[in-house]
Formats: sequence, structure tokens, C-alpha cells
Amino acid sequence: MNPVTMTAPAPWERLDGKIQPWHRDRLAVVYVRQSTPQQVIDHAESTRLQYGLTQRAVDLGWPPSRVLVIDEDLGHSASGLVDRPGFQRLVSEVGLDHVGLVLGVEMSRLARSGREWHQLLELCALAGALLADPDGVYDPAEHNDRMLLGLKGTISEAELHLIKQRMWNGRIGKARRGELAMPLPVGYLRLPDGQVIKDPDEQVQAVVHLVFDLFDELALINGVLRFLVQNGIQVGLRAREGPEKGQLVWRRPSRIMIQNMLRHPAYAGIYVYGRSRTDPRRRVPGRPFTGRVRTPRENWHVFLPGVLPAYIDMDRHERNLARIEANRARSLSMGALRDGPALLVGLIHCGRCGTRMTVHYQRGRGGKLWPKYECGRLKSDYGGELCQQLAGACLDRHVTGLLLAAMAPAALEVSLAAAEQAQHRREAVDRIWRQRLERADYAVDRARRQYQLAEPENRLVVRELERGWEHALAERQQLGEEYDRFTATRPRLLTTDEREQIRALAQDLPAVWQAPTTTDADRKQLMRHLIEKITVTVIGDSERVTVQITWAGGHQTDGEVVRPVARLDQLSYFPQLAARARELSEAGQPASAIAIVLNSEKLRPPKRVEEFSATGVRELLRQIGCGSGQHHRRLLEPALGPHEWWLNDLARHTRIPRITLYGWIKRGWVTGRQLDEPRRPWIVQANPEELERLHRLHQQSRGRRSQQAWLDHQQTATLPHNEGAQSDDGKTQL
Repeated sequence: MNPVTMTAPAPWERLDGKIQPWHRDRLAVVYVRQSTPQQVIDHAESTRLQYGLTQRAVDLGWPPSRVLVIDEDLGHSASGLVDRPGFQRLVSEVGLDHVGLVLGVEMSRLARSGREWHQLLELCALAGALLADPDGVYDPAEHNDRMLLGLKGTISEAELHLIKQRMWNGRIGKARRGELAMPLPVGYLRLPDGQVIKDPDEQVQAVVHLVFDLFDELALINGVLRFLVQNGIQVGLRAREGPEKGQLVWRRPSRIMIQNMLRHPAYAGIYVYGRSRTDPRRRVPGRPFTGRVRTPRENWHVFLPGVLPAYIDMDRHERNLARIEANRARSLSMGALRDGPALLVGLIHCGRCGTRMTVHYQRGRGGKLWPKYECGRLKSDYGGELCQQLAGACLDRHVTGLLLAAMAPAALEVSLAAAEQAQHRREAVDRIWRQRLERADYAVDRARRQYQLAEPENRLVVRELERGWEHALAERQQLGEEYDRFTATRPRLLTTDEREQIRALAQDLPAVWQAPTTTDADRKQLMRHLIEKITVTVIGDSERVTVQITWAGGHQTDGEVVRPVARLDQLSYFPQLAARARELSEAGQPASAIAIVLNSEKLRPPKRVEEFSATGVRELLRQIGCGSGQHHRRLLEPALGPHEWWLNDLARHTRIPRITLYGWIKRGWVTGRQLDEPRRPWIVQANPEELERLHRLHQQSRGRRSQQAWLDHQQTATLPHNEGAQSDDGKTQL
């Protein structure tokens, strides 16, 4: 009998039967990950150990062809699932029953989030997949292994929290000392020892100073941007990454660049940390720097004045922030200057409710825009009625007259300040241009010296240096030609004629105000410099409007203007006007003579026209029920039936313009019939309920009025036939 040969069991046979033959029929997945790209470079040994797990899978009985390595997550943190395509691929393979074993250096490092870790365990338990690391093999379907894996995941999640907390404490501690290196804005440079200084390049500093000076003058970010673009000024900044890192590069200005410069507290010498936070709900997949939200100043973690070299003082920085906030299109701010003809936008307030009034434009004849100020807060927010409104032209003329009168004593000072400001701006722009030329001259000289230092026999090098020299010469010539064209249109110094012209214009401020070269934005800017607030109150429904102007400094001026109104009976002097017109008409005066008398007595019509005409007098006499042949015509007219009105009488009774009622008849909103007479007068059917409906319809806006009239029309159409009003030919009028 042959002796029994004792052989050592295979390694996988000593694992209590966790690895079954059907496990080896599936894939063995090796998951490779490093948290950051820097760790991939600095910790190459960890990466080598993870790739070495492929041999561990072979030792466990998997053929090399059935071992899958997933390494798409090298350089990706495990704190989230968004940016880890490799982990998503692993979960997909497990869910499809393609995986029999998942290997990693540390199982708990597959996912730092407890939700993701337990999701992976659940999928592996359902699919029958095993997990393995250098310490052993785990079956998530078994209670003991599941509890051990869950404990490892909890420890890993706590470890991540502790790591982040230690990093945050170190970061915030360094920031509170002003030593944490933060990205610097345009115009600053960090030395190798960590010290922050102004950029040593004079042109960079000149552009930064010019941006702040322009904003003090123009008060608009877009205005600053337009000036820089029109004058060909570029902004110099230090590249933060790429092959040009740390070098000075010149970029064309943009709106966001100018806005960031004006808002950044570093220009006032303030070191801050925590100006923004990351909102995960706003993050865009694949874009790591998205989702940032600005936080209020009181929530900033660090605020250290006087730490950085300053371009402006703190008071100037606060004024810039206040101007930017005031330029926002909100009800609580004046808003940015726009091109509309309304001059008081942002300044005018309602004297009844105290809210800021808005402007609307109506296009008149010839395409001219007529502004109208209205207080619609109650209407827009709560569905109420319009508080008050008035035409803007009369109010603009009144305020403009007071403004020019207030500026007249300071005309000479204004002219000197304007000349000095224009001179300063031209010198600043010319200085930047000359710095650009100096930079181009240095580039040409450097290319020349490099060419001369090269050995003439080394043609491979000399030819390249020669091309560089020629390119620098061409750029210098092109820049010089652009500077010549610029100085031809904008000379550096103001000429004697230009100075005399400024002085002459300052003595005639109304001419400057009305000049075609003075834009509406310029006029509005001057208004905002001298006026803080304008409060207007319409007296009742009349043409009289009280105006209170609060000037810069607190002084107030009270006045009254006359606005155009729609109806004669809105005039505050309508009883006097009607009595005078009736008196003259009964005395036998014709309409033209009555118009002359009314105009001489300073009685004005309601519209924008300045004086009464013969046509206007006839309309007035018709409305008050008198005039030539009025009584005789009434005797010849037929008697009215119950609830019937002549169109003119109904207009006077309801205080709705006659032309409006006539339009409603044509649209079918009002029941009416026209007599077959030479004058063809209209008779309107209106009982008390109909009068109330007409009043409500007149109070609504045009859009709601059309909708309500259509609904009333539909209700009338559903009435029995005998309930409609009958016309002379027997047809029902809707």
C-alpha cells in the first residue's frame, strides 16, 4: 500500500470557502486611486502597490486575462461621486453581475462618503461579489464581514472629517495672521518670501489708477470699459498658470475684470478671507470652480485693514461699492444711467406713499419718446390702483431750470474744473501710450542685443534671432503709427482755443445743456451729483403738482408745476373756466373771440397745447351744454327712452372721454345706436348697472380692460334675444 502524500492546500482553499468557482468565472477588479494629482507625483510607491494587486488576484485563482484594472480616478478625491468616473464604472460592473472580486489597498478608501460606501456593499451583497485587501477577503453577505466593513467605512469617514478639520484650522489660523497666500488681483505681485507688493511695472500701476479715476468721474462700469476700449488701453496681469506663469501679459479689458477691480478690498489695503463660499447646488459637473456664492461682509472670516499696499483709501472703496450697489436695477436704488430722455429717473419719489417712481415712455409723432412718471408699487405688488402719475416733460423742465440757476454763480469754477479734468485725463492716457512705446523700444533693443551676441557662423540660431528682431521692429512701427493717429484726434494738451471754448460755454450753461453733444446720460449724471431726492404730489386729480427738491447737502426747494391732464373737468379752475365761457357765449361772442379772451386771462386748456383755439372753445361749450344753436338742436332731437343717453351727456356724466366711449361702441363693448340725421348723433343704452360697469372698465388697464370687455360680451351674448337692445332696423346691439 502506497503511503498517502500530504500536499499543502492552495491559498484560496484556506479562506473558509469564501471564494467559490463561480466567483472566478467573473472579473477580478483592481481599483486604483490617488486623491490629488500632486499625490500621484509625490507618492509613486502607493500607486505601484495598488497596481501590484493584480498579482494578488492571480494568487487567488483568477487568470491574468480576467483581471480588470480601473484607474480613471487617479488624482480624484473620494469625498464625492461627482468627479469619479472610475468609481461609477465599478458600481455599474458590480450591478451587472460582471464582478466576482473587488481589490483595493484599503477597502474603506473606495468611498469616503458613508452613503456611497454602503451603496457599494449592498450591491456587492446582492451580486455575490467579494471585497479583498492585503489583510483578507470579505463577503458583504455575511454578518461578521458586513459589520467589519461597515466599521471600516465609518472610521474612514471620520478620518476624512478630522483631516479636513485640521487643514481648515491651519488655513484659518494662517489667514488670521494675514500670511495665507491668496490669489492677487491685477496690479499686485507676490515675492518669493511671500511679501505682497504693488506690481513694479509703471504701466500696470497707471492703468489701475486710471480705472479708479474714471469710475469716480463716470460712476458706471460700462462707461469705464468704453473709455478704455476707445483709447486702446490694455490691462496688465500676471499669469497664474501655464508656461507664462508669473510673467506679465496684457489682456483687453472686460466688464467682469473692471467690476472685480472696483469691488476687491485689496486695492484699499485690506486683507480678507472668506468672501465667497461654495454652494453644491450650483456646481456644474466637470467645472470645479463653479458654484461660488458671495457672502455678506459680516460673514467674512478675516478682515485686516492696512496689511496690503493700497491704491485707494477705505473711504473711496466704500463709495465705489455704494455706487455699484446704487446702479443695480432695484426698487431701493437709483439704477444705472441709461439713454432715455427722462432726466429724473432714480431721483423722483411719490409724495403720497414715499416709494420711488418709475418711468414709462410713450412714442409720439415723429417717433419722439415722451416720458411719464408713475407710482405703480401698489398696483404691481398688490393688484391695487395706480397711486399717481404725471407727464415727465413739465417736471423735467422745472427741475432743469432750478438746476441751471443754482449752477450759474459757479460757472467760472465749473469751467476751470472741466478744463483741469479734461487735461488730467488726456495726460493719463498719453502717459500709458508712451509707456507702451517704451516697452516696445525695450523689446526691439533686447532682440538687437541677442542678435549681435550670437555667433555669425551659427546660422541656425542667427536666422531665428533675426526674425525675432524684425518682428519686434514691425510691432514698434505699428504701435508708433497707432500713437500718431491717436494724438492727431486727441492731443495730449488742451489748446488755447479749446480752453477759451470751455470758458465761453461755462458762461452759457443753458446752451451747453441743450447742445447735441450733451447726452441724456450726461444730464442725468449732473442731476445725481447735485440732487439727492425729488418728491412730487399731484393735488387730487387736477393739473397742479407740488415739487420738493432736496439738494446735495440737505437744502430743500419747494415749488409747483402744471401737468397736462386728459379732461377739462380735471382742471382746478374748471368752474371759473366754464362760467367765463358760458358768459361770453351767451353774450354772442364767436368761438375765436372767446379763445382770445380766455388766453388773455391765463386760462389754459388741459392738453400739452399752450392756448385755447376756436376748436377747443367749441369743445368746451359743447361739454358745458351751451353754444351756438345748441338749444335749437336739442328741441329738434327726438325724446330719449328709459336709460338712454346722448353720447356727449354720458361722457360728461361718467367723466369718460367721448372718443373713448365712441371706440367702445365700435368694439361692441357698449350698446348704442346712431340716428339717421345729418349730424348722425349716437344714443347709448345705459342703466345704473351699466353705468357702474363702464366706470369699472375705465379704471382698468388696457390689457385687463380688453379681457373684461370680452367676458361681458360673452355674458351678453348668452342672454335671451328679447333682453338685448333693439336698434332701428330690429337688430340686436351687443
